[in-house]
Amino acid sequence: MTTGAPAISVRGLRKVYGGLEAVAGIDLEVQPGEVFALLGPNGAGKTTTVEILEGHRKRTGGDVSVLGHDPEKNEAQFKQRIGIVLQETGVEPYLTVAETIELFRGYYPRPLAVGQVLAVVGLTDQRHSRVRKLSGGQKRRLDVAIGLAGNPDLLFLDEPTTGFDPAARRNAWNMIRSLKELGKTILLTTHYLDEAEQLADRVAIIAKGKIVAEGTPSELTSRETASTIRFRVAGGIELPPEIAPGSRVVAGVTTVAATRPTQTLYEILHWANEGGHELEELTLTRPSLEDVYLKLVGADTAIAAEVDRE
Repeated sequence: MTTGAPAISVRGLRKVYGGLEAVAGIDLEVQPGEVFALLGPNGAGKTTTVEILEGHRKRTGGDVSVLGHDPEKNEAQFKQRIGIVLQETGVEPYLTVAETIELFRGYYPRPLAVGQVLAVVGLTDQRHSRVRKLSGGQKRRLDVAIGLAGNPDLLFLDEPTTGFDPAARRNAWNMIRSLKELGKTILLTTHYLDEAEQLADRVAIIAKGKIVAEGTPSELTSRETASTIRFRVAGGIELPPEIAPGSRVVAGVTTVAATRPTQTLYEILHWANEGGHELEELTLTRPSLEDVYLKLVGADTAIAAEVDRE
């Protein structure tokens, strides 16, 4: 990651719709060459913030600089330096993949070569395929190719893997890593917390128009001190409460929140060994970014947003 002036700098950003303050004075910075994930449930202000950064929506207040430009001014030089990958992109279905990329390259003064774009997004073998013949995952790669065609310094990726099967998601992750290797700055929005944890250098979580947490994925997960130990005891025998106060049993599975997981696990194993109890389905899980996210935005809010999205 390079150093210098931030690729994106936001101070006191506000957006008001009538009596609703959708964005309530947020601050954030994205450094050049960084993958930055902006996370939040629907209605949290995430989309409004991104649209302001892209120059598609005017702000009510605050200061915004994107690649040294005020996006609200709608300058041609600014537009030439950004790429936008929306959730859905409408392209001519009867053009080939190469023809589509060539078409969008023509809008920019210093575009990438068609072959380079194809290689980065993994569509070299589909170069002469008609768009209408592509699979869903290949069409999504073409969306990224279109956003990349103009050789942008900053790429906005909106929900890049929505609807993908697990294999397609992993391939998309590798594609995003390839974009980073090109030195591109990427602002990623996603509902998949594991995706952000895998790809992002830093993450910001927005809820009710405010940034409620920001940092690297490891910094955010380190806030949660309790790991989770789960197991089933053969014969339905329950763990003595003095070993793990607050443990609970649901459908025969014991769950223990452990702030000292090594010590707690040792005591559980010692108890099982001494009593001749077989522990089945034993797992130790460290806090994840999803755990932090749900705690900050509220499990009910996040679930409602997912249902609404579907």
